Amino acid sequence: MLQIMEGSHAIAEAVRLCRPEVVSAYPITPQTHIVERLAEMVADGDLDAEYICVESEFSALSACLGSSAAGSRVYSATSSQGLMLMAEVVFNVAGMRQPIIMSIANRALGAPLSIWNDQQDSISLRDSGWFQLYGEDVQEMTDQHFIAYKAAERHDVLLPGFVCFDGFILSHTYEPVDIPTQEEIDAYLPKYVPYNMLDAKNPISMGMYATPEYYHEFRYETDQAMMRSAAALSEAGKEFGEMFGRDYSEHIEAYRMDDADIAFVALGSLCGTVKDAIDEMRKDGMKVGLVKIRTYRPFPKEEIAKALAGVSVVAVLEKNISIGSAMKGAVGPEVLHALNGTGISVYSYVTGLGGRDIRKKDIRNIADLAAQGKGDMFYGLREEVL
Repeated sequence: MLQIMEGSHAIAEAVRLCRPEVVSAYPITPQTHIVERLAEMVADGDLDAEYICVESEFSALSACLGSSAAGSRVYSATSSQGLMLMAEVVFNVAGMRQPIIMSIANRALGAPLSIWNDQQDSISLRDSGWFQLYGEDVQEMTDQHFIAYKAAERHDVLLPGFVCFDGFILSHTYEPVDIPTQEEIDAYLPKYVPYNMLDAKNPISMGMYATPEYYHEFRYETDQAMMRSAAALSEAGKEFGEMFGRDYSEHIEAYRMDDADIAFVALGSLCGTVKDAIDEMRKDGMKVGLVKIRTYRPFPKEEIAKALAGVSVVAVLEKNISIGSAMKGAVGPEVLHALNGTGISVYSYVTGLGGRDIRKKDIRNIADLAAQGKGDMFYGLREEVL
């Protein structure tokens, strides 16, 4: 049913439809509205789940890890400093192969303190073993929660996942959202059947001490599961499309790429602005296009290479910074690796950090810089404050 909803409330409704048995989260701006609404649902009897109140994000994910190990479908949400406080447990969840889904309302990291949006928080944990999905609008980020659970819980995957979306820009924006019925989601997402679980009648140990003879192979197996998650996410996205008319079988979305000479690569809500800018530039005869990344982990190397095969230059819009790296951002080097040997130029443009506006004229300016071979830079620096 189509409804006008705040992004955070749409996510809470999607989570309710997924029937988690345990929810544990600590409120932090701009994620708070999600868990407030879920707490109301549990209190009102609309969600049959245990809502665990905790004193910190570290405790929140620890409670989720224990609940998942005991065989429950589990959900959490966080942002920015909260995700950093969870970092130790984030790695433990992946290493113990617990399919927890967590919403990340992307927000800049301190210091200095900022409550505004960029994608540094989730990007910083790209190597933790959680797959990462990024939504462009409220509908997409809502749908991705259903897909994430379905892929994560497959016994050939059993990995946790982030569903990431830009804080405030999407979390607090009201948009039309098509919310499925409970019967429809029950048909799409079956009851969780754990592969292993803690059981006093059949005792096992999880997350134990590993000597050098074994640790190396554990990391390998997690990587292999991550690579298998690509097919699982694609299949879950395709099935979702067949049932609900919105196909997410591709890990990327190509926009006006058929004859593009200059291509942008971006994640999240910024893609909407880029599409509008591309439409205007096209009227002026500029052959520009966009490759939007939906799935950042596992990185869709082959799809990226295919989508960008016909261009001469790529401008990667980075709402993150990899401090000290040659390209400045974290996404650009992976795009460059995907295009290795093709002769296509790839440049990163760090922009929009800490909520700085990225306007259509900025997108045009970046296209001009890329065409001139100028890149791997902080775009839009205010020289007067340096």
